[in-house]
Amino acid sequence: MKFTDAVDDFLTSVRIEKNQSEKTAQNYEHYLGRAADFFGAEKNVGAISFRDVQKFLLHLNDFESRGAKLSVKTRGYHAIALRALFKFLAKRDIDCLAAEKIDVPKSEKRVVEFLTAEELNRLFATVGNVRTGLKPVPTRDFRDAAILETLYSTGLRVSELVGLNRNQVDLERREFAVTGKGRKTRIVFLTPEAAEKIGKYLNRRTDNLPAVFLSHSRSSKADEIVGGPNTKRLTAWSVAAIVRKYALAAGLVKKVTPHTLRHSFATTLLNNGADIRSVQEMLGHASITTTQIYTHVTNKRLREVHAKFHR
Repeated sequence: MKFTDAVDDFLTSVRIEKNQSEKTAQNYEHYLGRAADFFGAEKNVGAISFRDVQKFLLHLNDFESRGAKLSVKTRGYHAIALRALFKFLAKRDIDCLAAEKIDVPKSEKRVVEFLTAEELNRLFATVGNVRTGLKPVPTRDFRDAAILETLYSTGLRVSELVGLNRNQVDLERREFAVTGKGRKTRIVFLTPEAAEKIGKYLNRRTDNLPAVFLSHSRSSKADEIVGGPNTKRLTAWSVAAIVRKYALAAGLVKKVTPHTLRHSFATTLLNNGADIRSVQEMLGHASITTTQIYTHVTNKRLREVHAKFHR
């Protein structure tokens, strides 16, 4: 079987049999496409040896994308994609390299960037104050306040936030279901502040569009015509720009992204005594190992030991 044919069969399985997200399938297609370019489209999958894979991963060390070399983490994704492909082929009794022989390059430990309570207070105080003196307050200011509160209240990924529909969100019960990575569904909860701000934003709207968060024109006139041709569902990029704008206005020196608020959500819960299994469930992590990246910044016992015995 040609390598490219094997990749096509694998991607079909990812999309249909495994019912994985389109984003996951696209990532596999991207990384395995680079492997196909390196091995050659006509290469038989059974002829790819451990040494061939080593040469490919070594080739990635010098490979440049958009003017920059690939990070260790990105090179690791290529190895993970190849392992997944060979596991798939082995299950179908197709002669190929054993997946466990492919090593994934070790990347540096992930550093969690989060906001302190004081930084969060500054950020939320800034929302609505960027354009002081503007009357009436633009609808997009109500939207921005709701976005920041929702990200911090729920720990949603930005992709989950922009995909939210109005009929999903129960503002009375302050909870709703969301489907995240791996098509896993979980329940997330809103603080009273977040529910209030979402309610105020939605009350300003007169449209019947399904999205919770819309893109509003900067024109005050168009801002009033909510639901018109100048409104649409916000993109992840737009949400990142909104978060960055208010972080700069608040004078925060850290790089603040929507994911920073997700990290802040998790560290706040753990600092206040939440158990890690509950936090794992609320974040939608498939593995507890992923959630454990937060423990090194929230371990109160170690801090107390240091304070007691370090003189």
